[in-house]
Amino acid sequence: MNSPAPKTIEIIVKANGETIVETKGFTGASCRDASRFIEQALGKREIEQLTAEFYQQASQQAENKQQA
Repeated sequence: MNSPAPKTIEIIVKANGETIVETKGFTGASCRDASRFIEQALGKREIEQLTAEFYQQASQQAENKQQA
């Protein structure tokens, strides 16, 4: 059985002071919940790029509802 990928939050600080928060191993909106405290500490969010993992849970839930 495959074990799930570890959940990590990576914070990148560029030379110009810009910060990037990347979540890995989360599915659906749980990434937002996990990184919320970091984003609040850093200030206003300027750009959000959602990954395929964000949409993964939503797709799985829709399939389960159709099968029921």
